[in-house]
Parts: sequence; C-alpha cells; structure tokens
Amino acid sequence: MASQRQVIVIGGGIVGCTTAYYLSHHPSYSPETTTITLLEASVNGAAQGASGKAGGLVAKWAYPRELVDISFEEHKRLAEMHDGAGKWGWRFTGCGTWEGRGEVFNESDEPGTGVGKGGERRSLEKTLGLDSSSTSSKSTRRAKGLPDDLTWVKESLTSSYTPMAPTNDTAQVHPYLFTTSMLELAKEKGVQFVAAKATAIDIPSTHVIVTAGAWSPYILPSLPISATRAHSVTVITPPDVEIAPYVLFTEIIMPTDGRTRSKGRPEVVSPEIYPRPLPTKEIYICGPGDSLKLPETVDEVAVDPEACEAIYKQVASISPEVRGGTVEKRQACYLPVVRGGGGPIVGELKSVKGLIIGAGHTCWGICNAPGTARALSELVMDGEIKCADLKRLDPSRYFKL
Repeated sequence: MASQRQVIVIGGGIVGCTTAYYLSHHPSYSPETTTITLLEASVNGAAQGASGKAGGLVAKWAYPRELVDISFEEHKRLAEMHDGAGKWGWRFTGCGTWEGRGEVFNESDEPGTGVGKGGERRSLEKTLGLDSSSTSSKSTRRAKGLPDDLTWVKESLTSSYTPMAPTNDTAQVHPYLFTTSMLELAKEKGVQFVAAKATAIDIPSTHVIVTAGAWSPYILPSLPISATRAHSVTVITPPDVEIAPYVLFTEIIMPTDGRTRSKGRPEVVSPEIYPRPLPTKEIYICGPGDSLKLPETVDEVAVDPEACEAIYKQVASISPEVRGGTVEKRQACYLPVVRGGGGPIVGELKSVKGLIIGAGHTCWGICNAPGTARALSELVMDGEIKCADLKRLDPSRYFKL
C-alpha cells in the first residue's frame, strides 16, 4: 500500500529515541499504517553512550542556530507535556565561566590533566561556532565575586566569575532519564525497540534513519564523522548540602604540595561542572576530550580511572561540597564531530530515497535532539522538513553514495 510506512531507526541514543517519539506522536501517525522499529547495538539498552553520560546542557546560545531555535522551545514543550521536571530533571539554570586557583587538600595528591591515556588532548568545542548574536560571546563583564546563592565553590579561591547568558536562556536535563523517557513514551505508541549486537539486519523498510552518533560511519562509511572520547564522574552530595543550579566552565590553576606545577609554570585545567536535581542530588563533572580510537560498540568503551580521578580532584580543589561527596560513577563516552566543521548532518540523501541521517551533533546532541527529531519525523510523515530551513545541514553537502 502506498500509504504504508515501515521505518527503521538505527541508534538508541537521544536522537534515535527522540526521533521515535516524534514519529509516533506525529498527527498522521497510526500503528496500522506506520511501523517503527528502533535498533540499538548495545545489549544493555538505550542511552549507553554519550546520551547517558553527557552533561545535559540545553542552551539558546548553542549551535547550529537552525536547530537551536527549534530545539529549545521543543525541550520546554516536552517538559510541560510530560512532567520533565519530575521525570528527567528539566530546569532552568545559571551558567558562567569561573576562573581561580585550587587549593591542596591532600598533599600526596597529583590532580593530573584529566586526559585519558592512549589519546591526544582534544577540545569538546562547547562554545565553537557561537554566532555574533550569542549572549555569551558578547559578555564582557568580569565579576570579582560569585552570585549570592553560588556557595558551593569557594569565593576566596575565585579570581573572576562571568555570567554567560540569562537564566531563561540556559536549562538542563538529566540526559539518561530524558532519553529513556522518550523511548518509553514512544513504546507506549507502538514503537518496537530491539537491543542486540548484530552485523546485519533483514527488516522490510520504506525509511531508514541513521542516528548512531559517533558510530554512524560504521553504518555509512562515507559519513565524515570522527569521534572524541571524554571522561566524566558523578558525585553524590550529602542530603543536607544545598547546591544551587549553576553550570560552570572553569579555568583552575592547580597546586602541587602548595606550589604550582611544571617548573614554576601553573597547570591550568578546565573541567565543566553540572549540578543536577535528579535522580539524586549529584554533581556531574567532565574533563577534556582525547583521540583514542572508537571501539566497535558502545559496550567496549574504555574508561581510564586516572582521568576520572583527576577531574574529580580538580573540582574538589575549589569546592568543599564536591570534596565531601561520594564519587558514584566513573565513565567515558564518545562525541561525534563532523570533520571540517559545519555539522550536524540532518536530512535525506538525495541519491538514496528513504535513507535519512541525523548524526554529528558534537557536544550539543542533548540540546538539539528534539529539533533534529522533529525535522526527521516531518521528512518521513510529511515528505519534507517544515519546522526550519536545514539546507545547510543537508547530507548532500558532505558526501554522495
């Protein structure tokens, strides 16, 4: 039947699960005319990669603008519809850059750089590509002190704090809870989820949507996407400790035995800090990226314990609350980066009808998943993207099959 759609989504991360949600909640969706199958290579289920191990920042000042303008409003709408505050920790948050020095709290400790062994340091490119209209790129005010409620970093160690954007321009989610919530809402509408490692599939389809993040080139080798590994930890803080919602991008001058490192030159590190309200009061901390080769599956991602310990100690050197907490998770994930910049890649390949791509979201996959998913669902259900002009992200600009 001409009206029959058989859709396969490959990749059970945030873009794949959110795409399954938008497909199954499209006004013209019916399980009688549209079947949707979501495939994930991890035997452990959805959100095992960056979608479950990222910071969860949602920002109007992110990039690319075409997706941000849709995604931020969609995040708000989803949170209002499905109790995002209660289910995946949706909330607006302060956001700023913090500069200062760390203090020695254990003289035997060598904090380290946070770069994993086996790879060269790479930037996570959180602010790369910000256009001239960005609030954060315009911000020039240098505040000596901290906001009154930002008490979980020591003011005595602070050289400067700079707000990056108004509070209503920056929000956050718990990425694992958001991703799995989208999946459960999609399954309620009839989406089939299959989690299994496989080298080939044999499922009839009218549309195949590739949303496998850093692993997308394993499916389509011509995709110009590379991978950057990043380590992170989560710290559970004591129940009686108040952690105000501020995301911090830091520059910390680290001490060693009360002195600076490296022959008198200070060691400067830049961990990112994300307090979360759910599932428990926790603080997520991530370090720089590295170039260690991407493994075959997400279940084989290697974690360097020393890199995790280093980024914990870096933040513990400026925050007694982190120092007094308990490290719960030590983890690593791979971020997908479009080689040469200009990503992500979103749209249908002109040379292969029904082959659709949503990949290469860099560090902004959590932020831009709803906008990407809405666009991809419109391609399938309406035959064209209606929510925005995404020509600049079209796959045909990057490669042809």
